[in-house]
Amino acid sequence: MIGLRAHGIRLRRLRLHSGDRTYDVDFRAPDDSPRPLSVLAGAFSTGKTTILEFVDYCLGASDHPRHPEIMPKVRAATLEVELSGSPYLIERTVGEPSMFAYVRAGRLDEPGATPPARRPLRPASHPESLSTMLLSHCKLEGVRLRDSGVDTDPLSFRDLMWLCFLPNERLDGKDLLFRSVPMKHLKLRQVVDVVFDVHDDHSVEIGRRIRAVEAELSAARAAYRAAEQIVDEQHVGGREDLEALHRTAKDELAACAQALAALDAQARADTMFAEELRERHGAAAAEARRTAAELRDRETQLQRMQTLHGTYADDVAKWTMLTEADHLFEPMRVSACPSCLEPLSGNVIGAANGGNELGAANGGEDRCPACRLPITDGGSIDVTAELRSAKTRLAELNRYTEELQEQLPRLRDAAERAQRDEARAAAEVDEATAHTITPFLAQRDALARRREEAAATLQRALSGLRLIQSLERRAAGILHQMDQVAAYREELAAAGPQARRADRTAVIRLVSERYREILQEWHYPKVADAYLAEDLTPYMRGEPYTAASSGGRTLIALAWQLALFEIAWESRSSHPGFLMLDSPQKNLGVAGDLADTVTIERIYQHLEQWLAGRGVGAQIIVADNAPPPAAADDVIVRFTRRPDQPPYGLIDDETG
Repeated sequence: MIGLRAHGIRLRRLRLHSGDRTYDVDFRAPDDSPRPLSVLAGAFSTGKTTILEFVDYCLGASDHPRHPEIMPKVRAATLEVELSGSPYLIERTVGEPSMFAYVRAGRLDEPGATPPARRPLRPASHPESLSTMLLSHCKLEGVRLRDSGVDTDPLSFRDLMWLCFLPNERLDGKDLLFRSVPMKHLKLRQVVDVVFDVHDDHSVEIGRRIRAVEAELSAARAAYRAAEQIVDEQHVGGREDLEALHRTAKDELAACAQALAALDAQARADTMFAEELRERHGAAAAEARRTAAELRDRETQLQRMQTLHGTYADDVAKWTMLTEADHLFEPMRVSACPSCLEPLSGNVIGAANGGNELGAANGGEDRCPACRLPITDGGSIDVTAELRSAKTRLAELNRYTEELQEQLPRLRDAAERAQRDEARAAAEVDEATAHTITPFLAQRDALARRREEAAATLQRALSGLRLIQSLERRAAGILHQMDQVAAYREELAAAGPQARRADRTAVIRLVSERYREILQEWHYPKVADAYLAEDLTPYMRGEPYTAASSGGRTLIALAWQLALFEIAWESRSSHPGFLMLDSPQKNLGVAGDLADTVTIERIYQHLEQWLAGRGVGAQIIVADNAPPPAAADDVIVRFTRRPDQPPYGLIDDETG
């Protein structure tokens, strides 16, 4: 066996990625190892089950939670795990269920991470699939299950998750063993046999696994030698030297930042003597802007007035011409108004007819009916008022234009003087501070060079660390494969004729005894007839679990799952080594029943005692609305569903 080396799978952290932030759940202990017992507490609909389902999704489940607070925000999920003791990251996109998982060695937020490898989810038997990789760390790579007769089907990690995740709907249901789907029920029994190494053709299967792992080991060794040669050619140095270089470069960058801040503060302090000169320069600059704006305003007004002056001059010329035309020409018939050209019906003007027929035609009014221009008895047009008004406006414009023209020379002189004063004040500031600022500029240049050199050194150290980490991961993979081969050979020897392999009946008997012990520990009433049948069906009082109450089925399902998990771990079988339980208080503790409350406390007490004793190294994660006070030290997060008491929930910024 692998012995004291870590084996299987442990959960370290879950991270959900949003557009501008992340949502993290940490399953680690203070010493950075996976916590033996992690409890997710809080009110319902806050995300506890969602956490377990996202873990399951990262491990290959076909779909992820689709709650309203999840879909608009979460874009990807990353699970940090330990595979046979080495850290790995498994990432899947969120939205449309992805058909691939991206796996890379390393930890979240770790510098020098390697590029991820894309692993398909289906088919599970693909050599590069996520299922194959996970099964290889459970000593189950390449195992095939017998469907019926001689037909076989490859074991998938999804099948193994039946022994690692007890969801809410299976706790009190009557289909704990999938009896409603016969093929699924048969596969569950075979998965248990495989985990406990009591399935059919065990020796043949072990031999096939040994050959497969030895082939992979040979390829891994060749790849390691090639990578080692590349690292040697790069002359990157050892890990300790690179880590020291990395620390030195980071310290140098921090020192440069502090020195720059101190230099800026000193420069400001040393140039305070020029504050009065700066104020004078500021005042001169403001005055220059004001005089320039005033000059620009007057020039613009003058341009506009000159255009208006031409318009009024044209009006005066027009009205003058009309007045003079009355004296130069004989009276005539007027058929249209000379101003607006509107036809004047019935208008016959002249001395021959002895009167003004226009006045008669317009009711005695001598005006144009359209523009109301007055027309004299002799047929002439009276423009005296318009001419007088136009001349008055033209005279006013002439006076205002003359005033503007008189102001321009004075304003130009003032603007020029202000500009000269501003330039003189700026020169005084430069002259006064040049001898003080120049040394600071030189120091800033030197600090900038130091910062660039430190950044280059840091990048060189990071690149070297990536190469070293890649080499170390390859070496760890080789050691893991060597351990696998050794374990398989020991297992093959134990399965030979010299040492009789434990049969399936003995395994069922061990699990059945543990199942009864757990129920006795929880003080389940009348457990004398509690046992597991050969097909793994749990019995209570001589009847199958389906005959129990809903609360009874919850306790029976928990005891059944824990018995399989505990015996598998203690016998060093091929179980991944972690277990997730969702809502262990389902149908318990109704209306504050004291007996149920004590039972709940006993459940947690059993978990803690087993993990501290025979279960050392295993991992259990529980999602529970209200764990007992005795489990407070194991609660890693407690969601409140109250905006005033964070964290509200898993998606803590969705409180509506």
